[in-house]
Amino acid sequence: MSAEVATDVIEDMRAIAIDLSIVVPAYNEETRLGPTLDAITAYLCENEGRFGTWELLVVDDGSTDDTRDIVGAAAARDRRVQLVTSPRNHGKGHALRLGVLASSGRRVLVTDADLAAPIEELESLDKALADGHSAAIGSRAVPGANIVRHQSRVREALGWAGSLLIRRIALPGIRDTQCGFKLFDGDRAREAFADSRLSGWGIDVEILQYFRRAKWPVAEVPVQWEHQPGSKIRPLDYARVLAELTTLKVRSVRPADLLAITVFLLMAVGLYAGRWADPNHRYLPDSIQDQNQWEWFFAVTADNVTHLRNPLFTTLQGFPDGVNLMANTVMLGLTVPLTPVTLLLGPAITLALVMTLGLAATAAAWYWLIVKRVVRSRGAAFTGAALAAFAPPMVSHANAHPNFIVLFMIPLIIDRALRLCAGTRVVRDGLVLGLMAAYQIFLGEEPLLLASLGMALFAGAYAVVRRDVARAAAFPLLQGLATGAVVCLPLVAFPLYWQFHGPQSYASVFHGVNTGNSPLALFSFAERSMVAGNEARANALSLNSTEQNAFYGWPLILLAFAFTVRLWEHALVKALAFTAVAAALLSLGPRFRMPLSDSTVPGPWALFAKAPLFESVIEGRVAMVCAPALGMLLAVAIERLARTPDIGKQFIGLTAVAAALIPIIPAPLKTVERAPLPAFIADGTWRSYVGKDETLVPIPLPDSGNAEALHWQTATGLAFKLPGGYFNGPWGPQRIGIYTDSPRPTTSMLRDISFTGTAPTIGKDWQAQARADFAYWKAGVLVLPPQLYQDQLRRTVDELVGRPGKWVGGVWVWDLHD
Repeated sequence: MSAEVATDVIEDMRAIAIDLSIVVPAYNEETRLGPTLDAITAYLCENEGRFGTWELLVVDDGSTDDTRDIVGAAAARDRRVQLVTSPRNHGKGHALRLGVLASSGRRVLVTDADLAAPIEELESLDKALADGHSAAIGSRAVPGANIVRHQSRVREALGWAGSLLIRRIALPGIRDTQCGFKLFDGDRAREAFADSRLSGWGIDVEILQYFRRAKWPVAEVPVQWEHQPGSKIRPLDYARVLAELTTLKVRSVRPADLLAITVFLLMAVGLYAGRWADPNHRYLPDSIQDQNQWEWFFAVTADNVTHLRNPLFTTLQGFPDGVNLMANTVMLGLTVPLTPVTLLLGPAITLALVMTLGLAATAAAWYWLIVKRVVRSRGAAFTGAALAAFAPPMVSHANAHPNFIVLFMIPLIIDRALRLCAGTRVVRDGLVLGLMAAYQIFLGEEPLLLASLGMALFAGAYAVVRRDVARAAAFPLLQGLATGAVVCLPLVAFPLYWQFHGPQSYASVFHGVNTGNSPLALFSFAERSMVAGNEARANALSLNSTEQNAFYGWPLILLAFAFTVRLWEHALVKALAFTAVAAALLSLGPRFRMPLSDSTVPGPWALFAKAPLFESVIEGRVAMVCAPALGMLLAVAIERLARTPDIGKQFIGLTAVAAALIPIIPAPLKTVERAPLPAFIADGTWRSYVGKDETLVPIPLPDSGNAEALHWQTATGLAFKLPGGYFNGPWGPQRIGIYTDSPRPTTSMLRDISFTGTAPTIGKDWQAQARADFAYWKAGVLVLPPQLYQDQLRRTVDELVGRPGKWVGGVWVWDLHD
C-alpha cells in the first residue's frame, strides 16, 4: 500500500547522517500524542550529545481525528518531526512497517503513542546495543522491571496468557514481546520489517522471529512501565493476535518439513487403504478379533461420557461382574475427547481415523525429534522417522493395537527429558514432563514402560562413554524427574488405584510361559513386508499376526552393524547401537531357544520377568524399541554419507541403505468384507426378547477368539448387555488376568463344543447348572448364529433349555421367558 510521505523534509534529513530514528505508530491519538511528542523531542534535544542526530517519524494509520494536525504542529516547531501517512487504517504492524522503512537512522526505536515506557528508558536499551546486541526490547516481565500502574486484572490475565502462548509456540525464552518500546540496529530492522507480512499486533513477534532466525542477538531489558488510559487494544484484538501467531507458525514450517508430514500421512492412508474403501463394512482379518474390541472401546467410552457414567467401568460386557476399563487398553486420552466424533461418525470410522492419523503423527513426532536432536538433514531425518514409525513391528500392531502405534507423545517425552539434562529450566521442564507422562498413561501404559526402558538403556550407555556429560546432567535430571512425579502422580493416582484395586482388577496378565522372540525373527521378514514378506515363516516365528514384534530383516541388521563399526567413534552411535542390541536381547524372553537346536539358555529378560508391571509385558514387544534406535542410527549415517565428497562412497552407501529398506517397505494391510449383522440384530427383533436388566447371550459366549457379538452390540448403540466378552479380567483366587470374564461351567462347555464339535451327555446336573448360569447372567434370550459345529451346539442348547430353539432372523433363538 503506498504511503504519502513528507518527501521534501525527508530528503533534507537524509542528506545528514541520522544516528537515531524514532518511529511512533498512531491511530486516532489526538488526546495522547501531543505530550508524547513533546517528551521525546525535549529528551533528545537535552541528550543530543549522547544519541547524536535524530529524526522522529509519526505514522498516521488512517486516523479520523486531529492526529495529523498535532503532528503537523510539532513538525512546524522542529523539522526533525516528520509525518508518514497511510490512506486508511490497516493496523499497528502496517504502520510500523511504513515508519521503519521510511527511517534512515543507524538505530531505530519503535515506541507506542502513549509512551507507557518513558523515553528515559532509551538509555538502558542503548547500552544493550552497545554491548553487541542487534535489538534491545523493553520488558515488564524480567527482574528489575517496575510497573508503576497496572492494567486491569482481566487485561493482565489475557496478556499473561498471550505471553505464555507466544513463548510456547513462537519465541521460547522471551518473556515479554508486546511491550511497545524496542530499539533495533537500523539496517537489520529495515531488513526484518521489509520481510514482514503481518499488519496487526503480531508484528512484534514476527520481527523478533526474523532476528532469531538470522541469529542476531536480542536483549530483554527491564524497564519502568505505566499503564495509560485510552488503550486501542480491544478484547477481539487478542483473538486477532492468536490468528496472526497461527499464521506465523504455519509460515515458519519449512517446505521440506511439510512435505515429510504429507508423505507420512499418505503412507498411513496407504497402509489402511482397504479400510478406507468402506470403513464401516471392511475388516482387518489379521486383527483377529481386536478390531471388534477396539470399536467397542470407543463406543463404550462415548456412551459413558454421554450418560455421565464412570469412564473407568462398565457392565455392558462381562455382565454382571463388568469390565474394569482402566485395566484395559481403552486409551481414555483419545476415546474421551473423541466422544463427539464417535457419536457423529460411529466407532468404526473413529477407530480408522485414530489409527491412520495417529500413525502419521507418530512418524511426524519422530521426525521432529530427529531433526531437533540428531541430524540437520531433512532427508536423513525423514528416513529415520519412517523406519521408527513404519518398521515391521509397528505395521504388525497397526492391524489391531492403536495403543502401540499412536506414540506421538514418546518423542516429546524424550525431548523433555533431554531438556532436563541441560539443567536450564528444571522445574518448568519437570512440570511439563509430568503432564506428558500423565497423558501418555491414558494413551498406553505398556508403551510408556517400554519407552522408559529404552531411554534407560540409552542413558546408561551414553553415561559410560560420556561420563562428563552424565555427571553434569545427573542432578538436574533427577530433580526434574522428581518434579514430574509430583505433578503426574496426583493426576493418575485414582485411575491407577482403580486399575489395580478396583472392581474386576487383576494381578497380572498371563500370556504364556515364554512370549519372547525367536532369534531368527530378528533377521527374518514380516508377513506384510511388501518385497520380502513371508507369511508362513512370520507366523511360525511369532505369537500371531498382531505380534510380529521383530522381523527387521537381515539386510537392515547387517547395514546397522556396518554403520556402527564405521561411526564407532561417536558417542551417540555407541549409545544407539547398545540400545538396539540390548532391546533385541531382552526381547528374546527369560529363556530362548538356540537356533537349529532344542536347547535353551537363560535370557536377560529373566531379570525383569517377575518384577511388578514387567510381569504383564509380552517380552517380544521390547524389540519395538529397536525401531527408533535403528532409525536414528540410520539418520546419522545417511547425513554423513550425504556430506562425503567421495561420490563413489556416497553412491555405494546410499545404495546399501535402499537395499536394506526396500525389502521391509510395508504392503497395505489386508481387509475383507465384514460379516453382515444377522437380521435378528439388525432389524431390532431382539428387543422383544430382552427385557429391562436382562442380557442377550450369544452361543458360545464371546471371548478373544470370537468377539463378533461386540459388533452386534456397537451396531445397536450398546442397547443390550452381554455376559462373557473380550477384555482383560480376573480369574481364580490369584486374580490372574485373562482375556475374557471368569468362565462359568456352561461357558466352558459351549466353548469346547465350538472348538471340537464334541458335546457331553446332557443330564439333570448340566441342566441345573445351565439354569443357574442363565439366572446369574439374567439371560433373556440365547442366540446361536451360523457357525462351525452349529448343529452340535444347537442340539446341546435344546437339551439344556428343555425345548428346541426357533429360527428367527437368521439365528437360532431360545426365549427364556417361555
